Amino acid sequence: MNNASQNFDVIIIGAGSVGAPTAFYMAQAGLKTLVIDQYASVGQGANKKAIGGIRATHSDPAKISLCQRSIEIFSTWHEQYGDDIEWQKGGYSFVSYRDQETKTLKDLLIIQKSLGLNIDWYDKNQFLEIIPDLNPINLQGGTFSPDDGSASPLLAVHAFYKHAARLGAQFAYNEKVIAFERDGEKISAVITDKHRYSAPVVINAAGPWARPVGQLLGMDLPVNPDSHEGGITEAVEPFLRPMVVDIQPAPGSSNYYFYQHSTGQIVFCITPSPNIWGFDEEETSKFLPMVAKRMVNLMPRLKNIRVRRTWRGLYPMTPDGAPLLGWSKEIPGHLLAVGMCGQGFMLGPGIGELLVKIVQDQMSENDKMILQKLSPYRQFGGQEKLK
Repeated sequence: MNNASQNFDVIIIGAGSVGAPTAFYMAQAGLKTLVIDQYASVGQGANKKAIGGIRATHSDPAKISLCQRSIEIFSTWHEQYGDDIEWQKGGYSFVSYRDQETKTLKDLLIIQKSLGLNIDWYDKNQFLEIIPDLNPINLQGGTFSPDDGSASPLLAVHAFYKHAARLGAQFAYNEKVIAFERDGEKISAVITDKHRYSAPVVINAAGPWARPVGQLLGMDLPVNPDSHEGGITEAVEPFLRPMVVDIQPAPGSSNYYFYQHSTGQIVFCITPSPNIWGFDEEETSKFLPMVAKRMVNLMPRLKNIRVRRTWRGLYPMTPDGAPLLGWSKEIPGHLLAVGMCGQGFMLGPGIGELLVKIVQDQMSENDKMILQKLSPYRQFGGQEKLK
């Protein structure tokens, strides 16, 4: 970049699941936008470790609303912009083999249905019609939301990047943010290890690295990275459409989930219990035996499928499992979009659109509800029931 291009309307820190769609919508709104990322290209942080699930089936009204909009964007992207992001409308299913999970899932239907989600509880025999290969022993049933689905995190983030760049957004790769400048209390510039860039609005969308970025401004954001492992099998003939989620806890894990990609592979992930805090992204020898045992017990048909690869990624967790979204009170001009808790891919497009409305002060009543629920200054009381 030459010196003439160093002044921007908005600077976004992070070119991932949130930063890339935000850049697209900022540029679409006519705002001169810069995205800074420490990696060599778009989506090289937590985004490429995601397995691609996209659901509006949450327990939090703000996340439901944001993901409803994200699903609209993902499901119509090819039609509107021409990019194949491998959108697949397979739905999400939450299974239950115990009274505890049955009660949780049925109780959540009240708020989910009140917010317009297409979701229902299905008893054992009905549920086996949706997913015939489930282990029927002790199965009580489950919920199924057919409008949820999946897409390719890498293809989607690249599509957002491509169209953002076409609209004039600039991307500064291989640059690490090392400091900020202020004009009084208000943020005014971002200093990287290579350049200085000025803007009246700076958005922290740094994913697992949000807390270190915040510390440069004297903020201690309650966002801590938690290591999760995932994997993918060889391709087999299609037999499974929905994402299958088992929220029953077991030794070493609190839940796990898997689905069959449109190209035939089974993609899977597990939520460790207790959490594995820190930035360690080296996969372990414990993961595959643990998740394989749970998956084969739930769906015996999987026992002969060969696993091709495993990996480990970072979930930027908050105390209550929900994002921090909104203006900083201490530093005018600083906007937070952090703590996605492993759901940045599905939340990203909805949040990107909302951030533009925040910057332009054009928020609806629903937008204000979302910001109130996800305020960085809220009391962290409850827990997201369907993390």
